Amino acid sequence: MFTFLSPRSFALGSLITALTYGLSLDATAANWPNWRGPTHDNIAPETTAPMQWDKTKNIRWRVPLPEPGNSSPIVWGDKVFVTQAIEANGDRSILCYHRRDGKLLWNHSTRYAGKERKHETNTHCSSSPVTDGERVIAHFGSAGVFCYDLNGKVLWQADLGPQDHGWGQGSSPIIHGDLCIVYHGPGTPSTLIALDKKTGKKVWENAVPEVQPQERFDGFAGKSDGMLGSFATPIISPSKSGNDEVIMPVANQLRAWDVKTGKPKWFSTGMNPLVYSSPTLGEGFVVAMGGFFGSTITIRPNHQGDATAQRAWYEQRAKKHRIGSPVIFKGNVFIANTDGTAECIDLASGKSLWLERLKATGANGETWSSMVLIGDKLYITNRSGDTFILKAAPTFEHIAVNSVGELSNSTLAVSNGELFLRTHAALYCIGSVQKVASLSTR
Repeated sequence: MFTFLSPRSFALGSLITALTYGLSLDATAANWPNWRGPTHDNIAPETTAPMQWDKTKNIRWRVPLPEPGNSSPIVWGDKVFVTQAIEANGDRSILCYHRRDGKLLWNHSTRYAGKERKHETNTHCSSSPVTDGERVIAHFGSAGVFCYDLNGKVLWQADLGPQDHGWGQGSSPIIHGDLCIVYHGPGTPSTLIALDKKTGKKVWENAVPEVQPQERFDGFAGKSDGMLGSFATPIISPSKSGNDEVIMPVANQLRAWDVKTGKPKWFSTGMNPLVYSSPTLGEGFVVAMGGFFGSTITIRPNHQGDATAQRAWYEQRAKKHRIGSPVIFKGNVFIANTDGTAECIDLASGKSLWLERLKATGANGETWSSMVLIGDKLYITNRSGDTFILKAAPTFEHIAVNSVGELSNSTLAVSNGELFLRTHAALYCIGSVQKVASLSTR
């Protein structure tokens, strides 16, 4: 039986829906202010999310994007932000959408006329934005760092000089207190920089040397430019004494700096020269993984000087290639390997507890994204647009696979029981359509 509403009744129902949805956001929404979530560890602050969807089922909205992109969305309140490049004319943009219906609220672009190199599978603007609820900041590589208010007004911009690497860049900015910390690299010069988030002025900067070991030159003759450098995003290790530190894996080392001053604090040798994965801090340990069958360093933070001997365990060469970043949960480390396998590693010993292939529904089973933990479940998106749901446990348990059938290299954002997925074709909001529909009938 169908119920037909008058235009007035329909408008009133729509208003009630919007108000109810807005009140729900204000009361329960968990913001996802940067890549890998509010605690920089891929762990959602909420415990429930959609378990089933496809190209149409439980798709709240889908909005086409102008070109492919590898960055991930972030969410604050009723706004969703994503960076976007237009390769032909050099535009570097941030797009802001309304989370309720996917309507584009604003689009601000800057144009970079110079040449920026990148890998054929990378895109410009592959760095994800960051927000503190008052401002949103994006790092556009050679085009600079741009800060906007949440309505799209430019507050400041900072020119950090050219960023030049054969494979482009991908490190995302983070906000800590009054600082916006940006890794301006890889390539020459490669620099870790702290900007005043309110003005864009430099507070401190530190060069990050990239030195290729001789054996890497021997093994990759003619490829040293691509096989050297870090694409990682830094994390913050808080300290009870207030001496917080910023930690990041760079070529050949895991390094830490004092957040307030930028002065080097400690380092561990053993990182390989090429790093894709970002570090994770959890349960008292930092886990850092290198790319291209790279090394793994597990160590407690807060040292001085050479802390190599303080490593809890060390893997010199991984059996798998890794781009995604790990999740630490209940004494285990979970990682999505690039070849389409998922792995569980014992945090204390480094022993692999299980390694399982995730069977793709499409032709490409590789995984470039990072896992996200929601409650006790892991969500992992592969390059066919499949999102696998696994139990975060020392025994492998596959729960579900859901696909939108579009190539994705991005990591999910989670907010208020909804998932936000960026593919090369579109931006998705995944959630219970039935729940929203039921509100309009009340």
